[in-house]
Amino acid sequence: MASSPPPSQTPPTILHTLQVPSPVSALEFTPAGSLLVGSDDGTLRIYDLPDTKVLKAVRKLGAEISSVACVGDTGHLWLAGGRRIFLVDIGLPKILQSAEDALGSLELGEDDDDVVNEISLSFNRKVLAFSTDGGTVGVVDLASRKVQRMKARHDSICGAVRFIPDRPSELVSGGYDSALLHFDFQQRNILSRYHFSSPHQSSGVSLSPPFVLSLAVSPSGVIAAGTADGHLWIGMGGAKKASGSKKKRSRKWEGLREDEGNTIKIAEGPVVCVLFTDSSTIITSTLLGTVTQFSLSGGDEVDLAPKSEWVIEVAGIAKVNALAALPGRVVVGGFNKDGRGIVEVYQTNVVVSAGTQ
Repeated sequence: MASSPPPSQTPPTILHTLQVPSPVSALEFTPAGSLLVGSDDGTLRIYDLPDTKVLKAVRKLGAEISSVACVGDTGHLWLAGGRRIFLVDIGLPKILQSAEDALGSLELGEDDDDVVNEISLSFNRKVLAFSTDGGTVGVVDLASRKVQRMKARHDSICGAVRFIPDRPSELVSGGYDSALLHFDFQQRNILSRYHFSSPHQSSGVSLSPPFVLSLAVSPSGVIAAGTADGHLWIGMGGAKKASGSKKKRSRKWEGLREDEGNTIKIAEGPVVCVLFTDSSTIITSTLLGTVTQFSLSGGDEVDLAPKSEWVIEVAGIAKVNALAALPGRVVVGGFNKDGRGIVEVYQTNVVVSAGTQ
């Protein structure tokens, strides 16, 4: 693996550790800054940090909470659990809610084994995208509650789905078939695709396939994908061009163009979480808890080789399942060596070099 440059910022420091009875399976921040913690036991716990006591909870959803999506500032959330999604209102005064208190629910999985893995809200909050174990990518019109599935699907589990900024009918998904698929969800057709090729296997050495485990799209249209064999793929083909650029805006997003992408080996194990904190900053986590922040240069000429800014190793998490961030905060969740859920909250500290403005 190519050596990374030395970190350019002070690594985050741990502030809080939250203990949860069951493994943590999803993390999200509300627009107001409350921390949402979903777990395998079908419970969503809400925290108002720095208070580490549970503020409210939604229980008995019947399955692991695999993903959380905030509708807006109203306190409405969509929760994915099993083959269903639930709309709940955490703004209600009731401290403990259950599935019976949900404002609505939809069955998205096509059978009992076809559980929902990830949900994502469009930028106008009118459409929800979902991915399932059966490889399905679909959308829900939140006004009519109409469900549409794409005409094509992944050949294996689809674990990640994201809308594309400034493209009102386009989304991208990643699957265990080592593929990224780019859809027009109104037409339900594939617009483009990218397939990760398996590495050559050395004699006597078994290598992980390049399953796509995590996916993020920046506000400027850059895509980042983490794979099971420790790679981070950066696609710049769909990035917005700087003001004054001579290159015209493409009719469709071109983020999966092979000639404008780069695959970087960043770990020896699976890269299970990827997120953008802004248009040029990426945070990743491996399954065993190596959390790294990378930066990409801006402007028309973007450097496809991300620069490592800091690296930390989690303190008490044995396996990482989820990652979330706010300015000044990075939160990592999973389970400890005893199988109990755990969340670690870190404070990020930026060091400004001499001469930097």
